[in-house]
Amino acid sequence: MAESQSPLLYDVADRIATLVINRPEQRNAIDAPTARAIQAAVDRFESDEEAWVGIITGAGDRAFCAGMDLKAFAAGQGPELMDAKGGFAGLISYPRTKPLIAAVNGAAAGGGCEIVLACDLVVAAEHAVLGLPEVKRGIFAGAGGCFRLPRAIPRVRAMEMLLTGDPIDARSAFELGLVNRVVPGEGLMDAAREFARRVRDNAPLAVRETLALARAAFDLSEKELWARNNQAWERINRTEDAREGPLAFAEKRPPRWKAR
Repeated sequence: MAESQSPLLYDVADRIATLVINRPEQRNAIDAPTARAIQAAVDRFESDEEAWVGIITGAGDRAFCAGMDLKAFAAGQGPELMDAKGGFAGLISYPRTKPLIAAVNGAAAGGGCEIVLACDLVVAAEHAVLGLPEVKRGIFAGAGGCFRLPRAIPRVRAMEMLLTGDPIDARSAFELGLVNRVVPGEGLMDAAREFARRVRDNAPLAVRETLALARAAFDLSEKELWARNNQAWERINRTEDAREGPLAFAEKRPPRWKAR
């Protein structure tokens, strides 16, 4: 890990990158230095050949991320919180190719909930809560929440969360399909790493092609999706891993992926 004073800690072990938002005293709220640090970490994750899947969480057990640091916003840092490449927190609209798991260790409010919505899989502690309270503050969920939440859960429940600003607990989030797993707080990171290992054990290039197609499912017509599907199939069929998978199955052994 980097120095403990850093607003973002980054580590890679067993091909799993772990990103920790490190402002527990501020409930891991996002100020300009933290946004820059997150984007730098995601840049590193995307370019790191040793990292195949990532986990993002918050330091401590009170908050995953409380969203925008309102004191920083009031001090004029607003434009710095919205990077052109990654969007809010350097992550919300980052053009990632690798899967990212949110390990929600406490409150995920506002922009923190939007970080969760930007991730691909979610594990939450039993005491976690998720919400988009922006309308209570005179603004709206402008980092993707207004359109990502209705795509993630039933429309009327999404509207309830967006228009009242009221949060939901982890169990409700699981029942709505917003969260994949709910676990005791002390077991959160173990559960997230186990989830990450299950993804990591698959062919990394196949995982990335799958991720890209699944993300595009809401945005493109079926004709466009078939075109992308066929292009992806051609790319995958040219890889060594596409040959290794069937061979390992036939030889009754674990595959040895090379990501090429």
